[in-house]
Amino acid sequence: MGQRNYAGQVVHVENILPREATFGELAKPLKAELRDCMANHKLLPLYTHQAEAVNVARQGRNVMVATSSASGKTLCYNIAVMEAFLTEPGACALYLFPTKALAQDQLRTINETFVPDIIEMDDVATFDGDTPQAERVDIRKRARLIITNPDMLHVGILPNHQAWMRLLRHLRYVVVDEAHIYRGVFGSHVALVLRRLRRLCNFYGSNPQFICSSATIANPGEHAEQLIGLPFEVVDNDGSPHGWKDFVLWNPPIIDEAKSARRSANSEATHLFTELVSQDIRTLTFARTRRLTELIYRYSRQKLKETSAALARRIKPYRAGYLPKERREIEQELFSGKLIGVVATTALELGIDIGDMEATVLTGYPGSIASTWQQAGRSGRGKEQSISFLIGLDGPLDQYFMRHPEYLFQKSFENALVNPANPYILRAHLLCTAWEHPLNENDERFFGGTSKQTWQEMEKEGILRQRGRRWYPSPRIAYPAQGINIRTTSGQEFAIVDASTGSLMETIESSRAFFQVHPGAVYLHQGESYLVSALDLQGHTAYAAPTDVPYYTQVKDLTDVRIVRELRRKNLGNTQIYLGEVEVTTSVVGFKKKSQLTEEVIGEEPLELPPNHFPTVALWFDLPNEAAARIVREQLDFAGGLHATEHAAIAMLPMFALCDRNDIGGVSTPLHLDTGKPQIFIYDAYPGGIGIAEKGFELIEELWQATLKAMVECPCQDGCPSCVQSPKCGNNNKPLDKGAARILLEGLLSQR
Repeated sequence: MGQRNYAGQVVHVENILPREATFGELAKPLKAELRDCMANHKLLPLYTHQAEAVNVARQGRNVMVATSSASGKTLCYNIAVMEAFLTEPGACALYLFPTKALAQDQLRTINETFVPDIIEMDDVATFDGDTPQAERVDIRKRARLIITNPDMLHVGILPNHQAWMRLLRHLRYVVVDEAHIYRGVFGSHVALVLRRLRRLCNFYGSNPQFICSSATIANPGEHAEQLIGLPFEVVDNDGSPHGWKDFVLWNPPIIDEAKSARRSANSEATHLFTELVSQDIRTLTFARTRRLTELIYRYSRQKLKETSAALARRIKPYRAGYLPKERREIEQELFSGKLIGVVATTALELGIDIGDMEATVLTGYPGSIASTWQQAGRSGRGKEQSISFLIGLDGPLDQYFMRHPEYLFQKSFENALVNPANPYILRAHLLCTAWEHPLNENDERFFGGTSKQTWQEMEKEGILRQRGRRWYPSPRIAYPAQGINIRTTSGQEFAIVDASTGSLMETIESSRAFFQVHPGAVYLHQGESYLVSALDLQGHTAYAAPTDVPYYTQVKDLTDVRIVRELRRKNLGNTQIYLGEVEVTTSVVGFKKKSQLTEEVIGEEPLELPPNHFPTVALWFDLPNEAAARIVREQLDFAGGLHATEHAAIAMLPMFALCDRNDIGGVSTPLHLDTGKPQIFIYDAYPGGIGIAEKGFELIEELWQATLKAMVECPCQDGCPSCVQSPKCGNNNKPLDKGAARILLEGLLSQR
């Protein structure tokens, strides 16, 4: 490393050795037409997991294939479906992908591989929001293989099931690809959409088999069963080959020893990205948020312009929120080789064919080991050699991995969590279900034991009406699916309008609007800064104009938690841990202006926005009296110790649950009104809860151990972003006392 910017950032290099393929045998041979077709496309022999998946599917069982990125999972379900098309006249299949881009990619794969040898071109079609109206009737009448997404299934197909009677009556297979994406709120919605699909199939006399594919997660069988509501067989014996990969852990250098402050991960990502692109290495750089994607792209473009204006034009940003036409153009430019580098959010984490990438740069731990390998796996597909960089952020979890690379490379993966019993999500889908076909008591087998109680409550509220043994929507309700966005709990979005032209730039979930497009916010779009001048709460619209201010904005918020009902409790020694329903109130009260280059606070302004209330699930625990007494004796800050423990535990919880730090909230207080005691709360940051707090409750001892270890190993003196400070703290990380937090955690663990 002879570069002038290098200062010992490489803390570990994991040499992932090439792996040869291992092949499996089918229990009975493929039909001749299918075998010849696959041989012509060099898809034989089958890897072990491909053969096993086909064998299981042939036995009539539901299959979950959980193997690494680029391992040929697509073939597992394509073989089963094409075989059904050859042997069962009229059989149909439905493929679900989380994005339109993946659906288009799959259509291209099927057309290139199986048309016309196995099926005709008219037999296969994508059906999503981009499908022209003129083609939709013909697709419903003719297509045997429909490729779509859960959103279109929810809002377009199921509510119009009479028009899709042929498909539903003859549905043989349902494929759920990238199943690990369906977690949290989105996954809970999708789980209920799939139960609605199964119910309508039952009504029309079919009983389709399900084939799911997923990145490697800790609970593939449990996740598939929670998602679909049926038993599954797991296939995870990965037989695919891969080339040599160097996986580099890159930790930004410390610039302030006492505070353990490090150089910005964004500048490190910019440096690596521009160096790789300058050497003609096709590179994909991932950033955690839309804002950081735009910032890294902007910095990289400026840096490349200094040496080559032509090279600066060969990189682009890519993220959710862009209009479909913009995203398709970027995908095509990347695939064709016109672009040599892209800075992206997780929107490019999935298996869209974007050609052969040689390098990936991950700006911060993506929040899960599964996502880490998915992103790193976008380079070096097949047997090609590749390199991946993981840049450590200041956060406790990132720094834990920088000090313990074995945890990243040897640990089993996290659990994917969904909660189809979430009452707020369940109510929405029961209304859709009743609108599609009246509810009856037998529907509990699809929606679970609490569903009948829920729809009876909806009847009392006048949302449903009972006639005989059936429940119908109230006559005032029309097409309920249209008002339910399955990617959020709120179901609403804010439009962001360019005030200088009046044109729509993009949309943002309403749950994020107060945090990102409040009046005075700086918002980034396609690398350009916009200053938000107004936020219309009734019209769900933010107005922003181009600006060149040298700062970005970060909100200040206050949160309060009230206990509604205790659900469970357990003891660890003399310490009690609780799980229960709570009411969370969050108020955005102001924002800070921070310099883009130095992160220095250059101004603060108040905001007057309405508070946000929502019910959710939380865990909380008592604090040992002996530890509290010791903190007082040593003249440390007890409230600061509680606050630091809360921050550090929230940062470490994603190690155990497949979630993002932003999916979790927390509150700590020396005296909570509902308990009369010092308390630390950790809650799901979504109405109704999605299972994260419950997983933390189950694994609380492991969480305390990991939190203490991260704190003890951090070299700072008083607490820093690498151990107890939080980038999303609404109280400006005050008060915090690392020493008091250590005493509390040691006290909790000593009472086991």
